[in-house]
Amino acid sequence: MQSSLAKSLYIGLAALSFGAVATVSTTANAASKAKVTSSATLKTAADTRNVAVNGSNALYSKPGTVKGAKVVASKATMKTLANSKKSADYFRAYYQKVTNKGSVYYKIVSMNGKYRGYIYGGKTAGTFAGGIASANTTTKAAMPANTTVYFAKPGKSNVTWDAPQYTQYKASKQIKDTTAYASDPLTVTDAVTKTREGSTYYYVQDAKNPAINGWIYAGAVTSSKTDTAKAENGITFNYINKATGAKVSSAVYEFPAGKTTITSAEAQKAAAIEGYLPAGYSLASVGVLGSSDATFAKNSSVTVYVVANAAATLTVTPTAYNNDVDFNGTIAYPAAVQAKLSADTFFSQPKGSLASAADIKTHLTAAGADQFVIATSTADNSGAQTAYQFTLKSVGDGIYGSQVKAYYTVVKGTATSSTGTFTPAN
Repeated sequence: MQSSLAKSLYIGLAALSFGAVATVSTTANAASKAKVTSSATLKTAADTRNVAVNGSNALYSKPGTVKGAKVVASKATMKTLANSKKSADYFRAYYQKVTNKGSVYYKIVSMNGKYRGYIYGGKTAGTFAGGIASANTTTKAAMPANTTVYFAKPGKSNVTWDAPQYTQYKASKQIKDTTAYASDPLTVTDAVTKTREGSTYYYVQDAKNPAINGWIYAGAVTSSKTDTAKAENGITFNYINKATGAKVSSAVYEFPAGKTTITSAEAQKAAAIEGYLPAGYSLASVGVLGSSDATFAKNSSVTVYVVANAAATLTVTPTAYNNDVDFNGTIAYPAAVQAKLSADTFFSQPKGSLASAADIKTHLTAAGADQFVIATSTADNSGAQTAYQFTLKSVGDGIYGSQVKAYYTVVKGTATSSTGTFTPAN
């Protein structure tokens, strides 16, 4: 039935170009008058809902046999996406509708966000069939012989990601520039290959700077340390907390090419560079490295006194991970949760200090921010009102004095209040 329906919809459409097909809005034949009898948000782990289209069915604005459904992407377009060698053309399924004809339709979105709509998914709810099939966007790869690596060319290209780009929906960069971490050793803990492109990615962990932990293209790291700073080629800064006398950290600044000495002013400027200066600290004073006419030769070391920065707040911004519900308001933690977060000293630390994702998640959970409900309407006669339940999915590493987004999956339903029992919608 699905095949014959598609043929009737697209007579004369094949002549259109790929770009034109993607924007065509053709009303589907609603003679069958199919009606949606059930709807549900898919709640299994996100990576189990990655799918590939096969080109046998078009993509619609509504289930294809329901009145008013319009074509979002034709069968020809979907066939092109099915044969793609790009991970960007995989899809994520996140919603399911079943019609009175027994047909299951899934709402899907491409990994690059270009295509979004409903596609026929067979006759069994919860099973991907019809126009889509489950997809493994990555496959396990062999670990490198040497699991200690360094950035091959530190900079803004080939940075770390929370998932290899387009292998998961909304995969994002962990950091935008790796220049300050050129000398950091990275430990490879996992390896995968992009199924379609065939390129290998490593998961790396930086014990010194956990904000850059994540997936990186294997060709962007090297097992050698030839391009990183070495003590014999520069000056070693030993950072000491002026208030306590305790050592905070050490860092090596490599002299610019052709220089055998640097002045005190040049050394002080280098000592204050992010990535050398310990996170959460500032230089104790101007002239901290001695008189302005002092010089330092290669392979020298110097004590640098630092002071802890004033406390700054790490602001956590709750953000919807899925957009398959009609919640359009501002997400705000309930008053009781916000009060606990405000009272938790964890969220106020020296400005510039790092907070790991694991620690942030622990404190959010302790405050009840791992799951909460927002009621948004006037109660009906039974006392129920439209409500949305937010469940913490993930949060990244943070820096005090800035904000970090905490992503939540959102489910629509009803509740008597924001603190009452939540009942998911059918």
